[in-house]
Amino acid sequence: MNRIKEILKEQGRSQTWLTEQLGKSYVMVTNYCNNKAQPNLEVLNQIANILDVDVRMLIEPSKIEK
Repeated sequence: MNRIKEILKEQGRSQTWLTEQLGKSYVMVTNYCNNKAQPNLEVLNQIANILDVDVRMLIEPSKIEK
C-alpha cells in the first residue's frame, strides 16, 4: 500500500500533474494512486523526487499483529 494519493492531496497537486511529471500513462498513475498497482522501487524513487518527499513517506507501514 502506498500514500501517493494522500501526498498529492496534501500538496494540492493532481494525478494529471504527476502523470506529466513522471512520463507515465494516466491509467498507470491512477492505478498507483488507488493502490491497484504498486510502482517498482525505481518509479517510487522518481515519484518521491518529484513530490520532494522522502520515499518512506510514500509507503504505509505494515501492520503486524502481535
